[in-house]
Amino acid sequence: MSTSAPNLTSGEPPPLRPAIKYDDDRDRAPDSSTASSMKAVQIAEPEPDPSSPEETLHKRQFSAGIAKRLSGRSPMPATNSSRSSLLSQPSLEALTDLSKTTSPPQSQLDQGSSHTHRRHRMDAVGERIIAQVADWLEHERVKRQNRKAKRAHGSRKKHQRQEDEASGSQSAIPARRFSIDSQSSEVSLDRLQKIIDDSMSSLGLSAIPHHSPRLGRKSQRRRSVQMHRTQSSDTEFFDGDVLVPGCDGVLDNSKTLSYLGGSAVTDETASTSKRKEEKERKAWLIFKSEIIRLTHTLRLKGWRRVPLDSGDSISVTRLSGALTNAVYVVTPPENMMGKPEPGKKNPAKLLLRVYGPQVEHIIDRENELSVLRRLARKQIGPRLLGTFANGRFEQFLNAITLTSEDLRDPDTSKQIAKRMRELHDGMELLDNEKYEGPAVLKNWDRWLVRVSQALTFLDAKITTGTPGPPGNPADAWKERGFICGTDWPTFKAMFDRYRQYLFDRYGGHEIVRGHLVFCHNDTQYGNILRVRPDDKKSPLLQPNYEHKQLVVIDFEYAAANVRGYEFANHFSEWCYDYHDEERSYACNVSNYPTPEEQYRLIKSYVNHRPEYPHPGASTPVLTPLATPTMGPSTPSLGPATGGSTSSIVEFMLDARVPPGGWKEEEKRREDQAEDQINSLLEETRLWRPICSAMWIAWGIMQAKIPGFDPEATPGDTRDGLPSAATGQEEEDEGDDPGFDYLRYAQDRAMFFWGDCVSLGLVKLEDLPEAVRKNIKMTRD
Repeated sequence: MSTSAPNLTSGEPPPLRPAIKYDDDRDRAPDSSTASSMKAVQIAEPEPDPSSPEETLHKRQFSAGIAKRLSGRSPMPATNSSRSSLLSQPSLEALTDLSKTTSPPQSQLDQGSSHTHRRHRMDAVGERIIAQVADWLEHERVKRQNRKAKRAHGSRKKHQRQEDEASGSQSAIPARRFSIDSQSSEVSLDRLQKIIDDSMSSLGLSAIPHHSPRLGRKSQRRRSVQMHRTQSSDTEFFDGDVLVPGCDGVLDNSKTLSYLGGSAVTDETASTSKRKEEKERKAWLIFKSEIIRLTHTLRLKGWRRVPLDSGDSISVTRLSGALTNAVYVVTPPENMMGKPEPGKKNPAKLLLRVYGPQVEHIIDRENELSVLRRLARKQIGPRLLGTFANGRFEQFLNAITLTSEDLRDPDTSKQIAKRMRELHDGMELLDNEKYEGPAVLKNWDRWLVRVSQALTFLDAKITTGTPGPPGNPADAWKERGFICGTDWPTFKAMFDRYRQYLFDRYGGHEIVRGHLVFCHNDTQYGNILRVRPDDKKSPLLQPNYEHKQLVVIDFEYAAANVRGYEFANHFSEWCYDYHDEERSYACNVSNYPTPEEQYRLIKSYVNHRPEYPHPGASTPVLTPLATPTMGPSTPSLGPATGGSTSSIVEFMLDARVPPGGWKEEEKRREDQAEDQINSLLEETRLWRPICSAMWIAWGIMQAKIPGFDPEATPGDTRDGLPSAATGQEEEDEGDDPGFDYLRYAQDRAMFFWGDCVSLGLVKLEDLPEAVRKNIKMTRD
């Protein structure tokens, strides 16, 4: 910009000159209206209006920040992530400084210190710009020299003919007036060099400054220290949060629930297809085509190379064992499983999870996705790749699912305990999770209305003597009477009595909140995988890390609970075999772990010392010997955030021998660990009834009850029986024959009553005969 002012005294406006300076401008005489030389552009100022007070005011000029001048990024939205909390203090200071510079009083603008500070920032930015342009200029000159060297090897005759044709075309076509000659690129680079030299002179620089072309490097370095964590290759982060693509698509799997279909179609299978199977084959083809469409929409890495019309070339297999969702393994076409092409990535296997139709009122999906993002920051569980309206894609792990027999294996049981400890200590609870208390009670209270409606409806069918004959396996519960063993009001009264007893043992709700940790809450064998290492050099094969081969999945019910609930739930899952073709619903208490097996697992939990790569990855909640203690009769539970029992003196080489010698100290620690183990065993027994109660409610929520409409108004039923409009429930299909949720709830209720008898809340002889006959009690 020119620093001279146009002549405004004469009546005529000053003549305007073109914005670009040409070679012939050197011969022109300088205009008398300009007092100094112009670099590039001169724009005439409009005549000031004396009547306008705005023209007489001093014009404020503020320098934009570096990021605003040189970056096209929009401001990042505010977030409540852990990273934003770390940066909250610097951010507030930056905003304070910004407010001071954007709205200063007039007197402060004239101070020399403020002007010097802004001038220094402008000079620093100018030096960076000069350094970047100089680097680019040098790069262009090298490229041009290389290009000339290649041309020199060409034919001189051909080169001469091209020059003649070029000169002829230039003579025939008039040159453009308002542009630099396209054939004078060397002159353009020389002019750019002249601009750099003039700018260096104006800034007082004798040599080109050496600045990194990446602006904001200092800020990025600070940010990298605060955000230091091990990130997976396919996980993307934004401001500390995991970026997971999502869409509103819906995947219909109602016709693809079988465990045999979904394989890739080959010539052999297509030729042997029967007419009876043609309909199912078409359903699977549509299902697989929709899967590919979703992978394209979510931009899953590598899957956009799979054509949309290649549904018959991918393989989709449903996995067994999942009760809440339908889980599939999606395998890409075989021709894309080998070595990828240069610069391209082959699609990887995916784990597809389609939510069940009866779980929208059971699971809070927004909370589940929030938990999965928190787990991703800690590198816990498989990565979340993409979500849609009724499901999600997850990372497929090269692993095998544990079986019911694996839980009884001593080594596997110890490894499960270690992984539990790492989850409990590695995941911090949010403030609202602590305030809301145990998640198991939260679920019970949230499901209570619907469960009460369903059980009132089912109890009425029993009390009126019109349950109807069992029309299919899903109606087998009718032969055993009430779902809860007693009518719903009696069961509800017993639960309320147990709930009060539970908090009395702890001494109040606040003490219970102090013992909450982040629990999985569903550690059945189908939710635990064992990763198969790819090579013999894998760290997972080392003795210290062998337990990390176990990966826990399905965090749908993960939330805050006490440790005793986690153990009670896991030990109860020893009683189930969900792959039993005849009695997958049955609770076989004879398989409940013996006191020795319980002791072995909890001892491994107490003695395990989790290792974390750095403080930013996980913050242990407890030291190995800070587990809360509970007496056999009256619990005395310490908070979950108990401090370490160790002292710095213990790590000093010249520390004095403790009283009694090291053997006495070692014995003291062993006794302390023994007390903690016994306390956790007692806490496990204390929380086992509420564990059964929650899964009873879960089974009723999952069940498809013919004739029952939870949204119906009270006028739609009479004495708990369905009206005539819904009187044909006996002909309905009822539950999916794959799993009998009502029988599951009915069998689990017998376990609940057995624990209430063990705790002394009710006498066995006071229970109905049907309950006494089928009650389930453990050996401990």
